Amino acid sequence: MKTLPFCLLLTLTFTPPASPQATKAAEATQHATGPFEVKIAPQPADETAGSPAIARMLLDKHFHGDLEATSKGTMLAAGSAAKGSSGGYVALEIVTGTLKGRTGTFILQHTGTMTRSTPTLSVTVVPDSATGQLTGLAGKMSINIVDGKHSYDFEYTLPQPQ
Repeated sequence: MKTLPFCLLLTLTFTPPASPQATKAAEATQHATGPFEVKIAPQPADETAGSPAIARMLLDKHFHGDLEATSKGTMLAAGSAAKGSSGGYVALEIVTGTLKGRTGTFILQHTGTMTRSTPTLSVTVVPDSATGQLTGLAGKMSINIVDGKHSYDFEYTLPQPQ
């Protein structure tokens, strides 16, 4: 009789539990909605000879509803002057106010593109920009304009207060 060596290979997979911060953020996914007013103040354009101008505008907003706040920002835009044409804009705005009872500030970043009259828009909270009771805020905002009236739908996560 011959003895053969025997080898057993055992592989274990371990998935650590989610961190308390991640769990709290995941539990806090919410929506905030409401109307807002915006004033846009054109500023002198940056012009380069032979190139399209880059328009510069100051933004002044007042949010109502779940987000009671004001914001100040700057927008840059450029595009073709032809009807039904393409263009783009970027903007940053600092929002100061109260989101469902929690007070602080945060920065929104806009990126918009119009491709032959078809718009796309992304408005997101700049990571780690929130202060006060809004520290840890993350999210994205959609903007709707119907009959000249503006409204927002803000999908966000916010850690629960300690």
